[in-house]
Amino acid sequence: MCLCAHASQARYNRGSDGPRHLSMSARAIPEATVGRLPIYLRALVEMAEGGATTISSGLLAEGAGVNSAKVRKDLSYLGSYGTRGVGYDVAYLIHQVRRELGLTQHWPVLIAGAGNLGRALANYKGFAERGFRIVALVDAAEGTIGEGVGPFVVEDIQRLNRIVRREDVAIGVICTPAGAAQEVADRMVAAGIRSILNFAPAVITVPEHVSVRKVDLSIELQILAYYEQRKAVLAEVKGGRATMDLAAVP
Repeated sequence: MCLCAHASQARYNRGSDGPRHLSMSARAIPEATVGRLPIYLRALVEMAEGGATTISSGLLAEGAGVNSAKVRKDLSYLGSYGTRGVGYDVAYLIHQVRRELGLTQHWPVLIAGAGNLGRALANYKGFAERGFRIVALVDAAEGTIGEGVGPFVVEDIQRLNRIVRREDVAIGVICTPAGAAQEVADRMVAAGIRSILNFAPAVITVPEHVSVRKVDLSIELQILAYYEQRKAVLAEVKGGRATMDLAAVP
């Protein structure tokens, strides 16, 4: 899979006849920059809601948790260089970032796995305002198929090809147990889905033309546990040194 994303990636418009129309710019944006664009967007929206109309690279860097040089470099890929002494126009920068992330339209999303996580995601109302529209929830368990989950009725994953065509699905989300993740990914790819978000605690293999992002909460918790342990050890070392220093005082 390419480690860069194309600017204006995968423009999507649904015509009256239903097909997807895509266009791409040849200008490449590094993957690390793409990963920071949603963070900039969140910071910009918060600033706009607070009444800000312009913003310096320094303030945006502070809001995004990076340095100002990185902000300027990242935004240059969008063709936005700001104005010396003034900064960036907040509203226009929001538009630019949303455009590059493909959020000027709603992406149809299908969730596979109607367990606790799948149901929670299906019921989450915040996706729509961020450019994503949940269109279907599928599962393989006979006892789950046909159940109502919020506005959805759980559908049979055996009908995945038909559902993907019916809803023009762009993104698939895997919320299944680890053992089923690869099979579900294979079904998604065969149905024509080219972007997958994987919540299952398993590594999946897909063709090069398919993009995959993995979210493993247990790994993130383990990383946090490492830092907590490190803080505790450093605190003990610091406390021990302080005791030693005090013991040396006559």
